[in-house]
Amino acid sequence: MVFGDSVSAAYGIAQSRGWAALLGERLKREQPDYIVVNASVSGDTSGGGLARIGTALEKHKPAVVIVELGGNDGLRGLPVAQMKKNLGAIIERSQKAGARVVVVGMQLPPNYGPDYTQAFEAAFGELAKRYNTALVPFLMEGFAQKPELFQADQIHPTPAAQPLMEERVWKALRPLLGDGNARRARGK
Repeated sequence: MVFGDSVSAAYGIAQSRGWAALLGERLKREQPDYIVVNASVSGDTSGGGLARIGTALEKHKPAVVIVELGGNDGLRGLPVAQMKKNLGAIIERSQKAGARVVVVGMQLPPNYGPDYTQAFEAAFGELAKRYNTALVPFLMEGFAQKPELFQADQIHPTPAAQPLMEERVWKALRPLLGDGNARRARGK
């Protein structure tokens, strides 16, 4: 289950071209015992995700939860400690429900100041270490400085950037899947 914000919800592009849909296509080819459920909501924050994680876990019963939240918290200047508390609770609930977790990191533009941006960036690695999860350090690594790979808002990636994000997530996700027979995707 992809549990994220607009970056995972394919904001501004066709849903079928978003990185989560591309991941679903890859799983059909390489790990057919798994499917992708995209439970992402544009504009979501870690607090919003915390409010809806229980329902999502109950409804989808995922084997893996890919948590891609926090970007909107950072853009709104939410204290990093509060974001970490919310994300930690999402991870704990996911693990308690039996899911393995992939934490997806984000970075902020430098205009938020070095103290905040460094603490924000470090939070994702700290959470992954604390909860022993897989980690994608920065979803947009390798293209964040390429304006041509972003929509006019310069926040949301274009269709051309989606395979790059899918590949980043795949590298962290693949070791969690094993041979696919140990944990079949429920509801399939």
